[in-house]
Amino acid sequence: MASGFIAFLILTTSFFPFISRAGAYRPAPAASPSSPTGPPVPVPACVPSAAMAPVPLPLSAIKAGYWPSWINSTSPPSSINLSYFTHIYYAFVELDNTSFELVVTPSDAGMLADFTATLHAHDPPIKAMLSIGGGGGGGDTFANMATNCSTRSAFIRSTIAVAREYNLDGLDLDWEFPANPEKMASLGDLFMEWRDAISREAGETGRPSLLLTSAVYFASHFFLTGDTPRSYPADQMAVSLDWINAMCYDYHGSWDTSETGAPAALYDPNSNVSTSYGLTSWVEAGIPPTKVVMGLPLYGRTWKLKDPADHGIGAPAVGLGPGTDGVMLYSEVVNFNTENNATQVDDEITVSVYSYAGTSWIGYDNPWSVTRKIEFAQEHGLGGYFFWAVGYDKDWSISRGAWDAWQS
Repeated sequence: MASGFIAFLILTTSFFPFISRAGAYRPAPAASPSSPTGPPVPVPACVPSAAMAPVPLPLSAIKAGYWPSWINSTSPPSSINLSYFTHIYYAFVELDNTSFELVVTPSDAGMLADFTATLHAHDPPIKAMLSIGGGGGGGDTFANMATNCSTRSAFIRSTIAVAREYNLDGLDLDWEFPANPEKMASLGDLFMEWRDAISREAGETGRPSLLLTSAVYFASHFFLTGDTPRSYPADQMAVSLDWINAMCYDYHGSWDTSETGAPAALYDPNSNVSTSYGLTSWVEAGIPPTKVVMGLPLYGRTWKLKDPADHGIGAPAVGLGPGTDGVMLYSEVVNFNTENNATQVDDEITVSVYSYAGTSWIGYDNPWSVTRKIEFAQEHGLGGYFFWAVGYDKDWSISRGAWDAWQS
C-alpha cells in the first residue's frame, strides 16, 4: 500500500464526494442545527467513572448495511429488501461547526421520517440507526467538538434529541479519523459521556436505551508508513459501545495506480493490510469478539493494466480502470463482466475476487468471497457484518448470500 494512502483520501474526497473508506459522503446543504421537540435530554456528565458497567454483548448476529441518503431518488427505503438485514444506518448527517449540534436539513427530515417508518413497518421490524459524519468531511469539526466537556455535551444532547424526534433506534459515529493520540483520548471521553447520557435519558423517560456504535478503521491502530502512530481507546469503547463497525475495505485503490491490489482481501501474505489482521487486532486490543462487526464492500476498485497478458494481483498498472474515479458498484461490476466477457478469478490466497478484460482490471467481493469471510468471522466468534452500501448490490445476490451464510 502506498505510504500516501491517508493523505490521498483526504484530497480525493474533494473530487469524488460520494465514495470514501467508510463508504460515502454527501455534503449537507446549508441549514441550521436542528431543534427537536420533546422532553429535555439530561446534561452529560464529564468523563464518567471508568467503573461504568459495560454495555451488554449483542444477543444475536448483526447483519447491517449503510443506506446513503443521496440515492433516495433511485433507491428509496421502500426499495430495500429488508429480509436480509437486522439494522440499517441512515448515512449521513453532520454537525454544525460552531454549535456542534446535528444539522438535519429539510431534505434529511423527510427522508429520516420515511426511513424509520419503512424499517419499523417490516415484520420483524428493522432497527433504524443514524450515522453521523462520514468519510468526506467533519474531521476537524469532530476534533474541535471532542476536546472539551461543554462542546461534547452540546453534541451528545443534540444526537439524543434527534434520535428521539425521528423515532430512531440508535446512533453511530463515523469520524475518519482521529489524527493523533490526543484526539483518540478525546474520542474515548466522548464515548463514555455519550453512553452515560444515553443510559440516564432512558432511565428518566422509560424508553428503550438507544444503541451506540462507531464506524472505525479496519485495525485498532494506525501503523502504515506515513501514519501518525496511534491506537483507538479500546478499553473505553468496549465499555461504552454496543459494537464497532470495522471498515475492512479500501486497502488498495486509486491512490496507487502503479499496480493492481485486492481492495478488501481477507488475507495478505505480504503485509498486515488485511481483514484478518484488522479484525484480530480489535479483539487483541480488548473489544469483545461479539462487539466486532466486519465491514464488507459492495463496490470494486479498478486499474488499467500495463500489459493485458500480466493480469494477477500486483500486476503493473498505468492508471485507473473503468468506473467513476476507479470505482464501480457491484451491480456495475456484474454488468461489466457480462458485457465484456471478462475473466473472473476467485483468488484463494487472499480470499478476494478480480476480473479482467483487455487492459481493464477490477478487484471486488462476490458471494463466494463474502461467504468465506463470514466463515472466518463466525470461526472467531465475531458479532456480524455490515455492508457499504445498501443499494449497490446486484439483485441482492451478495446480501442474500451473506444472510444465508451466517449460521445463527
